[in-house]
Amino acid sequence: MTKITWKPGTLLAPIPPAMISCGTVEKPNVMTAAWTGIINSEPPMTYVSIRPSRYSHEIISKTKEFVINLTTLDLVKAADYCGVKSGRNTDKFKEMNLTAAPCPTIRAPQIAQSPVSLACRVVDVHTFGTHDMFLAEIVSVSVDDRYIDEAGKLWMEKMGLVAYAHGFYFTMGRNLGKFGFSVEKKPKKQLKRPRLTQTPKRRSQRTFKK
Repeated sequence: MTKITWKPGTLLAPIPPAMISCGTVEKPNVMTAAWTGIINSEPPMTYVSIRPSRYSHEIISKTKEFVINLTTLDLVKAADYCGVKSGRNTDKFKEMNLTAAPCPTIRAPQIAQSPVSLACRVVDVHTFGTHDMFLAEIVSVSVDDRYIDEAGKLWMEKMGLVAYAHGFYFTMGRNLGKFGFSVEKKPKKQLKRPRLTQTPKRRSQRTFKK
């Protein structure tokens, strides 16, 4: 195998084509961003990087709030549309039949059709070459209860989540194992006890005269 060296580029994949909603329930806006992810666990911190020319950049700079909505197979067309259209001249919620629902902790709306929505409050902004990174604390998470079982377990693999890689959208593949499976100790196999079989008694070859 031979690897070819290219110039630096953004070839980290797959990544989530997240739908970033902002504004208010009365006047919502949404854009699609691949540059997002988790920064810290406690407190839970995330980020979204947005070009200053984007309408969402203008809104989030003022409100200091946004919501990361996970994209599913049913939402992939809307996610693509929201990534190429501008909210300055298009009501993307209306055009894509999306529902702006209130969040319990911030004024920015979540997308009701998304199974997981992370409400975020901006704590800092870092300016880079082409994008500004909005660092934010995740202040609440809204989850569709259809994917929570009676024991309270969340089954994300049943949501039909979508990934993005090098300009294309992909559905999630098969389950390859849970976190830590590579070092998980396998249960010891119980030794099977040998089955005891009785040896049939041989009949005597002798015959007795009456």
